[in-house]
Formats: sequence, C-alpha cells, structure tokens
Amino acid sequence: MELQGFGGLDAVVGVSHRGHRETAASGVDVGAPFRIASLTKTVTAAATVRALRDKGFGVDIPVAEVLPELETELTVAQVLAQSSGLKQVVDAEAAAALGEGDDVFLAAARLVVAGGQEYPPGERWAYYNGNYFLAGALLARLTGGTFEDGLGGLISACGLTATGFLAPEGRAAFYPRARRPSGGLWSTVPDLLSFCEFLLQDKGLLAEIARPRVTVPLAYGLGWAVGPAGMLYLNGRLQGYRAAMLLSPRDEWAAVMLVADTDALPAIAQYLDELQRPLTGVPMAQLIDDFAA
Repeated sequence: MELQGFGGLDAVVGVSHRGHRETAASGVDVGAPFRIASLTKTVTAAATVRALRDKGFGVDIPVAEVLPELETELTVAQVLAQSSGLKQVVDAEAAAALGEGDDVFLAAARLVVAGGQEYPPGERWAYYNGNYFLAGALLARLTGGTFEDGLGGLISACGLTATGFLAPEGRAAFYPRARRPSGGLWSTVPDLLSFCEFLLQDKGLLAEIARPRVTVPLAYGLGWAVGPAGMLYLNGRLQGYRAAMLLSPRDEWAAVMLVADTDALPAIAQYLDELQRPLTGVPMAQLIDDFAA
C-alpha cells in the first residue's frame, strides 16, 4: 500500500478488510497521534448506544427519562442523529465558559436544551455540536460516572491503546471539556481501525448505528452519515488537522485517513474513494468531500 499525493504532509492511512490490515504513512510513523475532531462523535455515539443496551433501553428512549432535570421531548436517537431541531445557540465560547469540572456536561446539556427548537425533532438533519454536548451528559448519567469514564469503557472494549483526550507529549492543544464529546479525542490510524473492526463484529450495535434516522438533507444514522449501499462515512476538522473514516458493513471493510492539514479533505476524499471503489463499486468521493464538518 502506497501513500501518494500528500508529499510534505504528515499523513497516515489504513484499511481493514475482514480483519486484514494495510497501512501507509508519509512524514510520520503509522502509529502517530492526530486530533480526530468530529470522528469523536462516532465513538461517543457507539458508547451511548452500548450504555443504553446495557441498561435494557432502546435508542428511542426520551432524553428526559435519563436526565429528568431537562425539560425536553427529544429522544436519544434524535440527539445522536443530529435531527433534534435544536437552535444552534451554544457555541465553542459558551461551552468553554462552563469550566472544567465534572458537572460541565450536565451544564452544557442544560444550555443546549434551553436554546429551544428551530424546527420539530426528527424533521431534518443539521450539523450542531450541541447535540453531542448533550450526548456527553447522557453517557455520563447512563454509566454512573463522568463522560470520560463512560467513553473509557468502550475504548477498553475496543482495545484502543493510543486514544484519549490528553495531548501527546510536546503537543499544546487546549480543548474545552464540555466540547469533548463532539470532537476532543486524539487517536491513531491503528486504533481507529480497531474501533471500526469492533463495530463490524458487533452486528447489533452496528445495525443501530447504521440505520438512517433522518434522510433530509442527507441520510444520517447515529454518529455517521449513510451513503449508497449502506456505506458509512464522516470527516472531521480542527486547525491543522483533517480526519476521515469510511466503512462498508456489507463488505466488512473500513478505511481511516488522518492528515496534518486543515485543507486536505478533497485529496482525502479522492484517496479513500479510490481505495474502496474496486470493492464496492460505489462512488463516495463527492459525498465525503461535501460532508465538510
């Protein structure tokens, strides 16, 4: 496997097909850590669905049954599918102002819900990190600890050894704690391939995540966009980083690409498309590029 077209950039790509892996890197080792930005949402969503399952709940349980402090008619599925219809009033600055204490996730959830509705729940998809601020509070309550504790259960179950919220040594990158559920993780290509392989092995969990909960203006499951033939895809962006994942449940195939360049998405989308097209026959480059997180 060769990594071409990313000369001068730190970049890593990896593919897993029925458990067989191939990886390649440019400028760094294959196991180099990157900020994965909104790919964090896929981990938060999976952990929340697992926590619900462990409690005997389905994803359509009302948020208020888990967090009775919140006056909302939303379901957990609507939050994870970003079809909540919530007004996008809680931005990064507002989240940062909440501080770094253990109560920050519930405080963020209160702010998000207090913002009110822009349109009826379930009507359409709209990208809003506030949904995942709320998801952080849900996961914390479901697992009886902090959000990080709840996510840690999934991270351990997947066997991830280089995934977490602390910046690697020598990297300075503050990220407000309230925002962590939406985009705070650092990870590596090998770890993210392990995460994808875990999803592919847990058919029940994958089925919940992959089923589209909303189709306007795009099809979206729980933490992932859904493309033709059930392909799952997502990308993320933070200053200096681009990350993308692509998963074909039908073919038990997954790919991850991490690049230290905010503007690398078009090249990433084309590269991932070329990797999967011979197997699936599905054009994905434009979909991945259009989903500009």
